[in-house]
Amino acid sequence: MQSGIRDSRGGFARYYRSDSQQNLPVSNEITGYAVSALLYLHRSLPPGELRESCLHAALETARYLTREAWDAGSATFPFEPSSPKVYFFDTGIIARGLLAAWKQTGDREFYSRARDASLSMAFDFLGDGEIYPVISLPDKQPLSYEASWSREPGCYQTKSALAWLGVGEESGRRMFDTVLASALATHEAFLDAVPEPEKLMDRLHPYCYFLEALLAVADRADCRAALASGIDRVGTLLRRISPQFERSDVGAQLLRVRLIAHHLNVIQLNEEAACDEADRAASFQFHGDDPRSLGGFGFGLKRGAMMPFVNPVSAVFCLQALNLWHQHRAGEWDFEFWQLI
Repeated sequence: MQSGIRDSRGGFARYYRSDSQQNLPVSNEITGYAVSALLYLHRSLPPGELRESCLHAALETARYLTREAWDAGSATFPFEPSSPKVYFFDTGIIARGLLAAWKQTGDREFYSRARDASLSMAFDFLGDGEIYPVISLPDKQPLSYEASWSREPGCYQTKSALAWLGVGEESGRRMFDTVLASALATHEAFLDAVPEPEKLMDRLHPYCYFLEALLAVADRADCRAALASGIDRVGTLLRRISPQFERSDVGAQLLRVRLIAHHLNVIQLNEEAACDEADRAASFQFHGDDPRSLGGFGFGLKRGAMMPFVNPVSAVFCLQALNLWHQHRAGEWDFEFWQLI
């Protein structure tokens, strides 16, 4: 909260460049993640001024989303303020952040806007048997697919579809089930699509979104099977590719999935792999005197060298993974699925 990544209105920049000492523009998706993260910190920290400041910042940031980031004319959340495009994935992440704020405070403003966002996800992005990843504004037409995971449909969209479950309406449950069925049928091909190691590392990140979503339906045998095989596959590929390129969020996401699945009693924890992933996550944290990076987490390593991106999403995934690891090791597990950032 003192790094400058969060602006005076509550919006969060996509990331901070430590080489040029500049923040990128505010991202509504990253701001949605930040709401969830600040609320998680509030629940995790001991009583005191810092804990309460996290709650204050979370609610201020959530109100930025409900009142300023929301485009009333188009009834959706643009990619960035005044951007001419909207992502399905971003919209679901924002909705989940607002739902977390509603669960923690009971404030209906947050639920109402999350429901508005879930309606946008249903009406604006559903195509013929698939979900459009990106649409244009103001006409809400699907943009052409590109050779990038975020510009193509895929199993990763299941995590954002969790927003439909969070809103709690039967129509949303049916839409989630449709997205889940498609993801289960296509998830293996999602990783097979890019044989190049560095591009594959980039795809492990959204593939972990799919694994995270499976935790919500881990009572189903087919979902447990996909979860188990996915954990093994991501762990193998992470370790194989990491000498060339390693994203901090991949190991952190994988550790979260392992721990939550274990405490749901659906998959036995590989303690050795989990310990390695905790060490990997911790190694990405910045230290020193610069408040713009102190305590933050780097985006990744290229051939062992830290890349110059202090990334708020990497930070919140790593901090949650490390906190859950600490709880597990201490025998003090305290986690509800809606708290997943």
